[in-house]
Amino acid sequence: MTTEELIALARRHGSAGACEACAVLACPGWEAFPGSFPESGLRRVGSLRAEGEAAWEEPTLEEYHPEGTGYWSPRAPIAPAFHPYNRCDVWVCAQCGRPFLRYTEYGGYYEERRIREVDAALVTDAKSHG
Repeated sequence: MTTEELIALARRHGSAGACEACAVLACPGWEAFPGSFPESGLRRVGSLRAEGEAAWEEPTLEEYHPEGTGYWSPRAPIAPAFHPYNRCDVWVCAQCGRPFLRYTEYGGYYEERRIREVDAALVTDAKSHG
């Protein structure tokens, strides 16, 4: 999915609040995906991984925070060319269409699924140098 397509998807949903089905997921910054949330409540609609990227290629781990935000910040830019967005799939609520980004963080001794709602105003097409 291109940056433009992601922005259009978020704008289609607009500023409408989360519906009852996805309210628990409506978080402006990254959060752990709730284990009790039913997978059928979301529908995968695309990926932000670079098209044609080979399975063995690792996308950059560089993050994009030109205004001093951090990974967990609700105001952090959504930059598909940068980590963690370059590892995300795009999902929508099966009920209302609210868009979300999901990826799995792999740590030394853990694996955590994470989710963040898409705010069109935060999406940027900034390019990675790596």
